[in-house]
Formats: sequence, structure tokens, C-alpha cells
Amino acid sequence: MARKDISLTDDELAAFLESGRTLQVASIDADGYPHLAPMWYVVRDGKLTFRSFTKSQKIVNLKRNPKVSVLLEAGETYDELKGVMIRGTATLIDDRATVLTIYGAIAAKYRMVGGQSVVLDDEALEAAFGSYAEKNTAVIVEPVKVASWDHSKLEGTY
Repeated sequence: MARKDISLTDDELAAFLESGRTLQVASIDADGYPHLAPMWYVVRDGKLTFRSFTKSQKIVNLKRNPKVSVLLEAGETYDELKGVMIRGTATLIDDRATVLTIYGAIAAKYRMVGGQSVVLDDEALEAAFGSYAEKNTAVIVEPVKVASWDHSKLEGTY
């Protein structure tokens, strides 16, 4: 008997990615080992996007080898487990304006300014993150392969 398809539909996947909190990002270090780091992220144009300091190990790794894997998961018990793993290629952007825009999108999703999730106008965005923008690189995850699962679709059968 074939196993039941428990993958997320396109709509379920989009909603799951939008609602997720912390993305696990794996790059490959100079010795060929995975380097794993938790990142805050946003979805822009249907793609996972995050930013990090340009000198961070993950950005150094992605400059050398743009292969990236990311994992987003949720659930406390087996029947609640839900997740997505994306293998892809990292597109790196060091354009200050783009990085600043991504800072703003992340600030709107997370509590980055005064412990609050806020939408910042251009002036407030510049005041909050402008001094960091030039020191950061944005990463867009270009999917190559996507695997997803939702154990609630098993309906108690394993």
C-alpha cells in the first residue's frame, strides 16, 4: 500500500512560510561541512529572504558556494509535525537600498524596534537600520527542490 501524500499544497506551503518564525539556514563551510544558523526571514515575491552581516560565516560561505538548504518546522507532537525543506541557490544582494527594504520587512514581522513589530516609514527605517545596511548582505533563496510534510494529514495512521 502506498503511503498517503502528506505534502503541503501550494496554498498551504505559502501560508506556512508566511506564518513561520525562525528559519534554519545551512551553508557549506570551507571544510565542506554544513554550517547551520537560525535566521529571521520574510517572503518576498514568493521566495524566502533574509539578511545578515556581510562578514558573517554564512555569507562568507554563500559567497564561496551559493548552495543553501533551509528548514522551517512546527509542531510539538508527532501528529502535529509540519515542515518544509528547501534546497536551493542563494542570490546575494549587497545593494544598500534593497538591504534596508528587507530590514523594514523583517522589522514589520518581528519585534525589532523597541520590542514591537512595526511598519517603518523611510525616515524611521533609515534611523533604525541605516547605519547597518551597508554592512549587510541580503539573501534570496532560489528553490531547486522543495520537500514538505504535514503529519496531521496522516489522520492518526502511520
